[in-house]
Amino acid sequence: MKKIFILTGEPSGDKLASKAIAKLKTLNPNIEYLSVGGENLKSLGIQSIYDLKEITYLGFTQVLLNIFQINSKINKTVKAIIDFNPDVLFTVDSPDFTLRVAERVKKKNSYIKTVHYVAPQVWAWREGRVKKINKFIDHILLLFSFEKIYFDKEKVSCEFVGHPLLEVENNDKIDINQFVGKNKALISVFAGSRISEINVLMPILLNFINLMSHKYNDITFVFHTTREHSESMQSYIKKSGLINCEIISDEKIKSHLLRKSIFAIAKSGTVSLEICNAKIPSIILYKMNFINFLIIRMLVKIKYANIINIAANEEIIPELLQSKCNAKNIYKVVNEFLDTPSKIAEQVKKTEIVLNTFKTGKSSSELASAALNKFI
Repeated sequence: MKKIFILTGEPSGDKLASKAIAKLKTLNPNIEYLSVGGENLKSLGIQSIYDLKEITYLGFTQVLLNIFQINSKINKTVKAIIDFNPDVLFTVDSPDFTLRVAERVKKKNSYIKTVHYVAPQVWAWREGRVKKINKFIDHILLLFSFEKIYFDKEKVSCEFVGHPLLEVENNDKIDINQFVGKNKALISVFAGSRISEINVLMPILLNFINLMSHKYNDITFVFHTTREHSESMQSYIKKSGLINCEIISDEKIKSHLLRKSIFAIAKSGTVSLEICNAKIPSIILYKMNFINFLIIRMLVKIKYANIINIAANEEIIPELLQSKCNAKNIYKVVNEFLDTPSKIAEQVKKTEIVLNTFKTGKSSSELASAALNKFI
């Protein structure tokens, strides 16, 4: 039986991987799997060699502080992959972790094919990585069409498969009244997938909700998270004393509640694509420690943080970053949208135009699974 080792580094990568692997299981059921994964891969019956949260680090300073632990985890992962001896190592996103592992695996066993999903953002910074990647990655699956030129230039085998998070979700009927009160409007809130992000953004978001509560008594704020972080977020909400907040971790319910929302507030990341695809107006937040911010500011060569804004070269979705990421600013911008329907319509229209350039016309997950199957 053929074997694939799936290597992810955070919950968003676990989600992306699961969509492609679910299709591959249908296309080719005779494959054995092992992984470093989370809830989504686990739901497909795929074992993880350790808990995904053990390798979820945020920012340069945290990486430096944990360098020996990270190196130990990389070595452990490499050993597990070599022992498993897969036909394909399928690495997904988190390049600072997954590509380091892939490079070491390739050196130890060049017969293992390496396929990477979600190209590192060489268009934003460290474009020189492409030459190095070419030495140990056999094929790259690209989420965005504009990325191809960077890899074609160095003759890296790659293909544009589109983004699986832009695929149409199922429309199962779900009674949302069991989660929120009747006749209540919903605002979806995404505080991040890492505990370090949640610890930074939750106090800010709860202060924002407190401000909103003085003006609106008919809005429920739904925090979208994973089971792993539900308890931590619940603790923040309980301490705040707010009674208009809910926490949802079930993927199907989250998707349904997002589509029913009047607005979304999200930490910058891939979730923004899901929000835009659901045609929900939104704003983007991000805050990191000052040292990390200075390092990134020196290295990054793009103007915006959000992929929609980057592709459009325009701030379609407001970005409240660093010092701008505070409760009063969030309150001000959200109210401007809620009080101006034309502003909402304009954002949704513009994001839809950009999203269309990210789509292939075919199922992204099917294209990714077909590409993987070729290497088996």
